[in-house]
Amino acid sequence: MNDSATNDPADRPDASFVPLLDARQRAMLAEMGVRVWAPRPPVAAQITAPVAAEAPSTSVERAPAPAPASAPVAPAARPAPVRPPVKEAVVAVPQPVAATARHRPADVAAMDWPTLEAAVAGCEACGLCRSRQNTVFGVGDRQADWMVIGEAPGENEDLQGEPFVGVAGQLLDNMLRAVGRSRSGSGAQAAYIANVLKCRPPANRNPLPEEVAMCEPYLARQVALVQPKIILAMGRFAVQSLLQTSEPIGKLRGQVHRYQGVPVIVTYHPAYLLRTPTDKAKAWADLCLALETAAASEDTPAAV
Repeated sequence: MNDSATNDPADRPDASFVPLLDARQRAMLAEMGVRVWAPRPPVAAQITAPVAAEAPSTSVERAPAPAPASAPVAPAARPAPVRPPVKEAVVAVPQPVAATARHRPADVAAMDWPTLEAAVAGCEACGLCRSRQNTVFGVGDRQADWMVIGEAPGENEDLQGEPFVGVAGQLLDNMLRAVGRSRSGSGAQAAYIANVLKCRPPANRNPLPEEVAMCEPYLARQVALVQPKIILAMGRFAVQSLLQTSEPIGKLRGQVHRYQGVPVIVTYHPAYLLRTPTDKAKAWADLCLALETAAASEDTPAAV
């Protein structure tokens, strides 16, 4: 082995810069994965001071890794966008129209026809008077054997002041004609027609219990004055108001009920039959039951 070739300074790389690296620089190079080359110490130095020869290597491996002086600064977080408050959906629930200071007369049960009709025309008990065009009192012979009771006036009824007009009214007229009755007839061939409510609910919505309760004495007095032999109740609200029940029409059909001692036959409203013509056969059966019941009641006057 030729020691002179190995120890010749001209054959060794220039390491003059190595001593210039301080601990921080060495640590940065170590973090980047760059190995720092250091000249191998002379043999004598290895024998006399082996620990000193290893010190530089140890300091590079164990040196702490401080953050770089020029570490990139994270961009400032953008503020979260402010969303406008979400408005909760409000479900429109039908509410009774506020009543005015004027109330229904207390002596309805003792009124005659002219007084009763005038009381209905001026009634403001439930406040439906604010949206009505006309009150809808009733139509037909006031001594008729048959009385037809519907639910509430619609738009056409409100405009004309008469119950059951329009297409539904035409169907009712045909039904009555089929059993020998009409709104323009008299006596045994007549039918008196009225509604539970005397005023049209806004937008043809369903009658509310408060409104039905306010109108009920007017209807009760009409029944007492007509003294019919049979009542034909048409539609859910008419049936439930007269019979004070929540049962559906399907469970009440085919039976004879009573209101103020008068037989009541339950059937479908003409407007429903226009939407569901398959149930017209059931309505015809109800009319036949009304005919039979009225015939059986001819000798039994209705209680006043």
